[in-house]
Amino acid sequence: MTTPIPASHTDLLEGPVTVALVTIMPDGQPQATPVWCSYDGTHILVNTARGRRKDRNMTADSRVTILAIDPTDPYRWLEVRGTVDEVTETGALDHINALSKLYTGRDDFYAPMPDQRGKETRVIYKIKPERVNRR
Repeated sequence: MTTPIPASHTDLLEGPVTVALVTIMPDGQPQATPVWCSYDGTHILVNTARGRRKDRNMTADSRVTILAIDPTDPYRWLEVRGTVDEVTETGALDHINALSKLYTGRDDFYAPMPDQRGKETRVIYKIKPERVNRR
């Protein structure tokens, strides 16, 4: 069952707020990574490259947590616990470029690192919210 994100806190997922993505390591230890994300009204979308630790963790165990803290008020936050509902490479390059535009003002994610362009496969993880905590 999907739990809706309260309208009062969707701004924390629509950026540009860097969030913490918590995944589970093979030994059961939690692993947190700062990431950009977007929200489509149902899922939280996280973009990464194949082979990275978070990619391997979410492939092995779909349980994740997103923690977003309002950069203007650290006492306003949103924690979303959920599972990866879908994984797709379709549109992933466009998605990371859109996130880059939102978070940095550049619409070409690979502009500052041209040596990586075309060398990695981008992927979108669509996270289904199952439990939401907020303040």
